[in-house]
Amino acid sequence: MMTEVRTGPILNGERRSPSRGYLAAKRTLDLVVSAALLLLLFPLFVVLALLVKLSSPGPIFYCCDRVGKDGRRFKFVKFRSMYVDADQRLAELVAKNEKDGPIFKMTNDPRVTKVGRWLRKFSLDELPQLVHVFTGHMSLVGPRPPLPREVEQYDDYAWQRLTVKPGLTCYWQICGRSRLTFDEWMALDHKYLDEMSFWTDLKILLKTPLSVLRGEGAC
Repeated sequence: MMTEVRTGPILNGERRSPSRGYLAAKRTLDLVVSAALLLLLFPLFVVLALLVKLSSPGPIFYCCDRVGKDGRRFKFVKFRSMYVDADQRLAELVAKNEKDGPIFKMTNDPRVTKVGRWLRKFSLDELPQLVHVFTGHMSLVGPRPPLPREVEQYDDYAWQRLTVKPGLTCYWQICGRSRLTFDEWMALDHKYLDEMSFWTDLKILLKTPLSVLRGEGAC
């Protein structure tokens, strides 16, 4: 179920709205690709689930609220890559944050399990989000869905990234991943908003696997 996180200024400026034809083609691509990948990758899902379960006590999946299009929350699922007390330990690690802005990133985060570090390196922990793509809460391509506590610190410029569905991948994934600063991340999301089209989506999708296989810029 989706709930609104808060209302806020979303300024489109002179940016044109996506055409109905593009949105229809994008949704068709999301449905076809997500359904195919969920079927093809099911054996991998089983293997990853076993690895997570055997690596540390706790559930296989990590669930939390994320913010989607127009500032509405949805339940977000990924393979668990941290110990079960990770959220409670965040406060003690805030001083070691390596990023600016409202995001938290730490290269050698002690909350991440050994298996989780490997999952994150190749973005395998994100695979369950294909379900969100299939159900329509997310798209294959779009700005990554932020946490509610991050959105609470957004200014008008950052809020504009919430005018479209969040995605599995976007320019940030093929241009540096976690090595980016918050400002660089926002700039790339705005680049996508300015350039979004069916061909832009295809270009990003085709470049994503190589970027992920390199395992660079993940943490």
